[in-house]
Amino acid sequence: MATDQMARAGGKQDVRKRSGAVVTGIGTAARLGLAVVWAWAGLAKISDPEAAAQAVRAYRLLPEALVKPFGYGLPFLEIALAVLLLVGLGTRVAAALSGLLLLVYIGSIASVWARGISIDCGCFGGGGAVSASHTAYLQEILRDLGFLLLAGWLVRRPRTWVSLDGTLALD
Repeated sequence: MATDQMARAGGKQDVRKRSGAVVTGIGTAARLGLAVVWAWAGLAKISDPEAAAQAVRAYRLLPEALVKPFGYGLPFLEIALAVLLLVGLGTRVAAALSGLLLLVYIGSIASVWARGISIDCGCFGGGGAVSASHTAYLQEILRDLGFLLLAGWLVRRPRTWVSLDGTLALD
């Protein structure tokens, strides 16, 4: 009798360990995937800050005085988020900031779509006015919603493998 109970308890622990490993693996994939996205976006923009500012200007959401600071600063923010997520330092905070930034991007794209403005989002470099047939707002919003899901997962479950948070016991 006692042996059966111990065997069942051991079986439950095995299941918990396996499900914990799956959750941690999903978190690790989400963290690294989001890091790649931010690195790709930031590196594509950082070499041409004037084009990044032009992309911000195309949304017609900010006063001209704020266009260059945002356009020039966003690539650095995206790269900083990429580095934090890549090394797994402050994962929950980096994921929360990623989520906020993605919400801004989604709202901005929805805004230009609703106002009938035809632009390239400039999400991975470039940006600016394009013909209406070259817009891809729905795909861009759906893509960013997917990235937002990754960020949400990491806010909820920031524990991942190979992270400084884990090494420093911060998670």
